[in-house]
Amino acid sequence: MPALNVEFSDRELEDLRQIAKERGTSMKALVREAAAADIARHRALQEGAEAFRRFFATHKDEFAAAFPEDEPPAKGAGRAA
Repeated sequence: MPALNVEFSDRELEDLRQIAKERGTSMKALVREAAAADIARHRALQEGAEAFRRFFATHKDEFAAAFPEDEPPAKGAGRAA
């Protein structure tokens, strides 16, 4: 299995030791669980952003009608002749 060496400050390492001890787990398991949780959050945010982009694209005309002041100017609009 691939591995990763991670450096921590003395304070961070002591905090990790204390947390692992309080949770009754190893430092390795604690760090792995924290990384896995962050990966899961990141994936969920990416999926949520993609769902929003799809929703917005599907309803762009409705958004434009509801919020006309937020629409970008049409190409060529505002140019002096």
